[in-house]
Amino acid sequence: MAARTSPTERQKRLGSELRKMRTAADVSAQNAAKLLGVDRSRLSNIEQGFRAVSEQRVRTLAEACACTDEAYVLALTSMARPAQRGWWERYRGTLPSGLLDISELEAHAPRMRTAHSVHIPGMLQTSDHALAVFRVVVPALPEHEVALRLAHRVERQQVLSGVTPQEYVGIVHEAALRMQFGGRSVARAQLEHLLAVSESRHVTLRVIPFEAGAFPGAGQTVNYAEGPVPQLDTVQVDSTHGPEFLYGEAQLAKYRSHLDWMERLALPPEKSRDFIHDIARHL
Repeated sequence: MAARTSPTERQKRLGSELRKMRTAADVSAQNAAKLLGVDRSRLSNIEQGFRAVSEQRVRTLAEACACTDEAYVLALTSMARPAQRGWWERYRGTLPSGLLDISELEAHAPRMRTAHSVHIPGMLQTSDHALAVFRVVVPALPEHEVALRLAHRVERQQVLSGVTPQEYVGIVHEAALRMQFGGRSVARAQLEHLLAVSESRHVTLRVIPFEAGAFPGAGQTVNYAEGPVPQLDTVQVDSTHGPEFLYGEAQLAKYRSHLDWMERLALPPEKSRDFIHDIARHL
């Protein structure tokens, strides 16, 4: 099989985990390559996500590294398993790969925790609100790309519906609720949509009012995707250059603390709904 020219974040993550397992066990690249029946160049490509690795080779490496965490190994073998083509692949070549990586991350996450200070979470945006956001990008997007991004965003939201919907916890600051993207009528419809979605059993929406004061990382968007095991959690943050994906142990701990702090400041779900309703009523 030919090497990939542009591995996805999920493929890179699997390779990174295999390398971490190998180095933690003090197994040299030369010995690991020999054990797996590949040369060192191919092993390097596997650890960078440029080449696929079989489930059996993942298990062989885990045994050689004396990794006894069966849940972790099982999760890695699942990542190595040839996957069905995800819906987001229809956009490959037409949208930035980072947007597709977000979709794939969300599709495999059993639970998401997010925090937004200025924007409504993308998973909870109405089409009109999203359209207003996409039209204030610098440099301006051509209309055909605006249409593609809108279609992609709507499809992303399918993880919150269906037979086994994802568990979603969203923390939204009052500032985001008062931003009138698209004007008053669009803003009002967006808040009404939030109220409707927040009634779902698998969705928890909590508001941080202005009066709650300061919190860490104010202004930063944080999407914390829980993995099948804690070692495979991932944080996605936005930047002017596109999404960034973080999964170092210290980074994960930092953002868990960040979200925990924000949850302590946020209103409980029922009071959050009342808060949103009051803002919508005055629009």
